[in-house]
Amino acid sequence: MSKRKKVIKCIVGLFLIAILIVAGYFVYLFISYNRIEDNKSLDVVEGADLDTLKAGESYTILTQNLGFGAYTPDYTFFMDGGKESRAASKESVEACIDKAAETAISYSPDFVIFQEVDTHATRSYYVDEVERINGKMDGFDSVFAMNYHSAYLCYPLNEPHGKSDSGIVTYSKAKVESAVRRSLPISTGFSKFFDLDRCYSASRVKVDNGKELVIYNVHLSAYGSSDNLKTRQLEMLFSDMKSEVDKGNYVVCGGDFNCDFTGDSVKKLNGEDAKQFAWTMPMEQELIPEGLKRCMDYSNGKYEQTVRNCDIPYKEGNYVVIVDGFIVSDNIEVEYLENVQTGFSYSDHNPVIMKFVLLDE
Repeated sequence: MSKRKKVIKCIVGLFLIAILIVAGYFVYLFISYNRIEDNKSLDVVEGADLDTLKAGESYTILTQNLGFGAYTPDYTFFMDGGKESRAASKESVEACIDKAAETAISYSPDFVIFQEVDTHATRSYYVDEVERINGKMDGFDSVFAMNYHSAYLCYPLNEPHGKSDSGIVTYSKAKVESAVRRSLPISTGFSKFFDLDRCYSASRVKVDNGKELVIYNVHLSAYGSSDNLKTRQLEMLFSDMKSEVDKGNYVVCGGDFNCDFTGDSVKKLNGEDAKQFAWTMPMEQELIPEGLKRCMDYSNGKYEQTVRNCDIPYKEGNYVVIVDGFIVSDNIEVEYLENVQTGFSYSDHNPVIMKFVLLDE
């Protein structure tokens, strides 16, 4: 009996220690969690030579979510039903980020906006991806906005996702006069520890007719987000954009909207019975204010995917959607629009490229 009691005491003791460790971890999560301030002025890293844009001239912009440099075609993600929580290696991260920058540069863009770019994260082996891209973007001003900074996430247990500092970065060949980070509404439940903070940035560039081009770089919530939350995020974004339209300024908004951007790409690309996820619900046209328009008139006449679901390795026929794109003000004419197909070779998102003209009204 004495030995049995000792064994029971030992088991109970270990159980209590485990409870204390788990409780201590959750206390750590709650204590370390804090939202980044709203209306935060952003630093502009200077590099552009052009002082002012010209109305009537054509400009090119590219947007892409870089997937923190992890998503080679065989990569699957645990929050999509896959296996991995970190990139395969530091070398793989560097190769993916280099390929993203080189692909963007190959289109001779005047503006580039990237999302999900890590600066210091376990999942991307602490590669400073912004610094790495900056080294390839000669002749551009750059603006980085921290989207979220998370505590160390101990899930999945076999390979924890870890700590993440990640954001969005905007590049401009014309000088950025000022830029600001706006904090979006987020979930108030426990899911906030997985979907984390969210923001968009607004960067201002002078135009020769006295107006400004305001470039919005956005990455909306995906995991654990309700329809209501996504609607509130879009309403805030569109309200801000409408205020610039009312001033007579030019507005270009691009990024990862984490919803069916065209409203019908889920069915068009996957069939009538395709599954709907929280991040593939359609963007509602009625949310878009007067004076703004979604860019969906693709120049090649095709609806082509911009993101894959990462539950399984990529192959043709997998679940794909259009969640990335551009929304512009009515005083902008879109000359060319394409969802570039890369085979998801270095990210789970494809680039979207647009050529546009600032109309001199």
